[in-house]
Amino acid sequence: MASKTYSAAVIGLDAVPVETEADIGQGLPNFVIVGLPDASVQEARERVKTALKNSGLPFPRTRLTVNLAPADIKKEGPAYDLPIAVAICLAGNAAGGEAMDKRIFIGELALDGSLRPVSGALPIAMMALERGFNEMFLPAGNAEEASLVCRRDGTADDQLRIYPVRHLPQLIMHLRGEAVIEPYRLAPDAAAAKRANDAGDFDFAYIKGQMQAKRALEIAAAGGHNLLFSGPPGAGKTLLARSLPSILPPMDPAETLEVTKIYSVAGLTGHGRLVAERPFRSPHHTASGAALIGGGSWPKPGEVSLAHRGVLFLDEFPEFSRAVLENLRQPLEDGFVTISRSQGSLRFPAKFILVAAQNPCPCGYASDPDAVCTCPPAQVIRYRKKISGPLLDRIDLHIEVPKIKFSELFDKETPEPSAAVRRRVERARAAQADRFRQSSIFTNSEMNQRLLKRFCLLDSRTEALLRAASERLKLSARAYGRVIKIARTIADLDGTADISQEHAAEALHFRERQ
Repeated sequence: MASKTYSAAVIGLDAVPVETEADIGQGLPNFVIVGLPDASVQEARERVKTALKNSGLPFPRTRLTVNLAPADIKKEGPAYDLPIAVAICLAGNAAGGEAMDKRIFIGELALDGSLRPVSGALPIAMMALERGFNEMFLPAGNAEEASLVCRRDGTADDQLRIYPVRHLPQLIMHLRGEAVIEPYRLAPDAAAAKRANDAGDFDFAYIKGQMQAKRALEIAAAGGHNLLFSGPPGAGKTLLARSLPSILPPMDPAETLEVTKIYSVAGLTGHGRLVAERPFRSPHHTASGAALIGGGSWPKPGEVSLAHRGVLFLDEFPEFSRAVLENLRQPLEDGFVTISRSQGSLRFPAKFILVAAQNPCPCGYASDPDAVCTCPPAQVIRYRKKISGPLLDRIDLHIEVPKIKFSELFDKETPEPSAAVRRRVERARAAQADRFRQSSIFTNSEMNQRLLKRFCLLDSRTEALLRAASERLKLSARAYGRVIKIARTIADLDGTADISQEHAAEALHFRERQ
């Protein structure tokens, strides 16, 4: 007898339905899984067989064939354990006879029949809702994550119902009608409850001096601009970078779902929790290109995608491999990365604020007036050339972070806290949201040439200033456009509709001198 259940395969950040067919035939005992499964799916044979035995459920003693269709899509991971087990029980008349065409199953089976959480529950739930599935059965540890898609229009009865399953016998009894598993309900304020109400250990109130650097961070947060800190060791570059999330506005529901989807595919949601805070990723300079951009035989999101809608901090910028850094060109320009493999190409979102920090030379003291640099000139040149011109051209704000004076360090006056700065950033972001309400972008840094001409009109005096400065600083066409975007953000922070000469002059102040 043949039976069929539904599961899903995660491809990139999206999911596609997979039919799990089981057939109990005649012949010697043999358990075969077909349908382009990888090694982890092939291992499901032993997990499913042992889980059924230890759960008191029958396992066929004849030939058993399981087919995962469509067969041209590669299947990987342990999420197929549960649909395979249910299909076997259906084929052996051990799980009731109700139709399964509106139900979807995912989950990894332990040998005792209990269920372990799996990666990708959120994109699978989103696909199930779009495809018209009514019920989704999954490990209890994934229930909160999957139920995020069910809060779109309150408590509508036609929404996807999420059933948290703790062990296989519980699910079989539910399918037989002998016991009922209650659908999971996500509290309406669960997302808000997880958001931090304060900046934590990193706040502008803890940063003495460095007014120019803090101003650059405010501009970067308001417009989504990239920035590069350069200064001697101990000047506060890392503290400044880690304080940036404290002035960023909270994510809206669409951004929250988008980021959580990425973390779900990467298996980093942690007990299926909602990712409610803006990401802050800080990979070590020994990270490989695949770790930074994403990849693998079955591509997963890299650090640039895990930093989506948040901050990517690259400390000791020149210490990264030049080949690895050159991979940043596409995400910095386009806001996504494309990973190509023999099976096809996948696109991952990667719209983040890049914060890079570097020393002026290998020893770090070339710009410190109180220390002696011991680096030969040729070594300093080689050190600075580790970062290519095209990559530097894509960084909007270049800031020199000087060594802090002891008089500033012991100043009794408390600096402006992050909460006050965040209010200005939120007002600027609100102006941008109104400006781009007919577009698919959120911040000034995402403007293309068409939007730049529409929303960044310059008077004759401002245009003359930018033209003269561009010739003197030898700015490229890309850098010129980025200066205008920064000026637009500064004007938004000032609450003015027009870009003035003062806004353009401040924007030029943050460009690298050639």
